[in-house]
Amino acid sequence: MVQPLVEMKDMSIAFGGVKAVDHVSIDLYPGEVVGVLGHNGAGKSTLIKMLSGAYQGEGQIFVNGEEATITNPRDARSYNIETIYQTLALADNLDAASNLFLGREIVTPLGFVNDDAMEAETRKIMHRLNPNFEKFSAPVSALSGGQRQSVAIARAVYFNARILIMDEPTAALGPQETEMVAELIKQLKADGIGIFLISHDIHDVMELCDRVSVMKNGKLVGTVKVEDVTDDEILGMIILGKHPHKE
Repeated sequence: MVQPLVEMKDMSIAFGGVKAVDHVSIDLYPGEVVGVLGHNGAGKSTLIKMLSGAYQGEGQIFVNGEEATITNPRDARSYNIETIYQTLALADNLDAASNLFLGREIVTPLGFVNDDAMEAETRKIMHRLNPNFEKFSAPVSALSGGQRQSVAIARAVYFNARILIMDEPTAALGPQETEMVAELIKQLKADGIGIFLISHDIHDVMELCDRVSVMKNGKLVGTVKVEDVTDDEILGMIILGKHPHKE
């Protein structure tokens, strides 16, 4: 049996007496994409923020079979968990290499920032993830949405992410750009990286995910294999909170 990369067991958190996440358990295996779906306010982002260290609640998180203590984003990174938020958190005025190494710059023996080394490393990883990427000297504000997404993904992967949380990765992207992000995700899967994909786009999920965990009103409706369900059945889970394989 393959061991899960992550197991979140019996996770709960309340804000002002309202249970945003109510005893939810989900897991993720190497080279797998698990979609986390639900309406706004279903609790999907809150659940994943407990894994990324943004929120602290109750429950247990296991990484590679061992219990993890995650009280902030730095803790999450120490377990090779990286989050790519919808806003991407890129510095618009800097180029791809400066963004990739932001806060973790490569320096020369004399302590100066080594721009050449950073660009060489950036070219190497971008070539692997997105061979068509050319704009190494342009500020990221000049890049398309898909190119920006690939810079954010490259940064996570370069710093050894094994567990990637992607928040609405194709929101506001055109069809071509969406296809590019889909290719990136397939590449990450092939490298054995596990991905939690937060989305409300069923088409995205059916194309990119292996399994889907659906939440409604803070509770887990269920987790299903994408190949075993139709779009309509997933919609039923989201809207009605109805598991397709249970009466």
